[in-house]
Amino acid sequence: MKKMALLLMGCGGVGRQLLRHIVSCRSLHATQGVHLRVVGVCDSKSLVVAPDAHTSELDDKFLLEVCRVKEDGSSLSKLSGFGACQVFAHSELTAKVFNMASHLGLAVVDCSASSETTEILSRAIDLGCCIVLANKKPLTATMEYYDKLVSQPRRIRHESTVGAGLPIIASLNRILSSGDPVHRLVGSLSGTLGYVMSEVEDGKPLSQVVKTAKSLGYTEPDPRDDLGGMDVARKALILARLLGRRITMDSIKVESLYPDEMGPTVMSVDDFLSKGLPLLDKSICERVAKASVSGKVLRYVCVIEGTRCEVGIQELPRDSPLGRLRGSDNVLEVYTRCYNKQPLVIQGAGAGNDTTAAGVLADILDIQDLFP
Repeated sequence: MKKMALLLMGCGGVGRQLLRHIVSCRSLHATQGVHLRVVGVCDSKSLVVAPDAHTSELDDKFLLEVCRVKEDGSSLSKLSGFGACQVFAHSELTAKVFNMASHLGLAVVDCSASSETTEILSRAIDLGCCIVLANKKPLTATMEYYDKLVSQPRRIRHESTVGAGLPIIASLNRILSSGDPVHRLVGSLSGTLGYVMSEVEDGKPLSQVVKTAKSLGYTEPDPRDDLGGMDVARKALILARLLGRRITMDSIKVESLYPDEMGPTVMSVDDFLSKGLPLLDKSICERVAKASVSGKVLRYVCVIEGTRCEVGIQELPRDSPLGRLRGSDNVLEVYTRCYNKQPLVIQGAGAGNDTTAAGVLADILDIQDLFP
């Protein structure tokens, strides 16, 4: 039985769902000859590790208790005394990673949404650890840091940073490794904005659509976190760098769906929803009508072509894969030498804790051959 030691950083929705997947897939993984040993879990305040990471692990009962405690909004420190574990302050994480990685093969799994994991990941790379990411921020840091992060491509996986569990990164890597140059990428990579744009196409006011999306749980608590386009910009940067573009976030032109005077420092969430958004209805309605005259629809997309890397609203043919997009699916059109007139189209659910965690789990299993 191949045994893989895992350290999980981040116990939010994705991290908890990953732990549940690991527990529920025990019998399946046993038939595949692999056992995932979770030797440590940390949140922003505490680190919980097995008593001896070389010979023991956090058992399934404990992992499910981690999920319960975090769903209640408590810190992992609350688990002190529950089962066989050791609880440390988060500040000791780097030292513990060093200790574990020095004596056993270790995969560090980052399911947080923090930029503060970069130092730990850098140290883990120096120690020869494998890295699996759902967190986009390390991949969108400086070029110097990015180069180090991907310096050993066999030891890093980050499929779930773009499109949740969709095989976007893997597909692009296969195309690139075959020598087929990627000329153009166009994608709707936000389930929230995909839903918003397809709904306004039906004539519904933007303000009404955003409120509905918020009530359905499609948006962040402050919908401006989605409408500002920065999440899509991070995904665009990851894809652009994968294609070899040496650019930073400042190189990307990002169109926000709201003006600066409606920003979080100026308006509260309630004021934005009740007073700000309705002021944007007319302009969006006019853009929808203008596009419709020429048989096109509006989609919020990223476009990567040559030196161009943009994020914002584009007019696209109604009968194209992106034009036919409805609901919260993600769609990416890939144009290459081989996929020239008819692009490779990757489409499916691009959001959700379950889908994202499944993508992370698949990434973990994809590096199992690096473990003894």
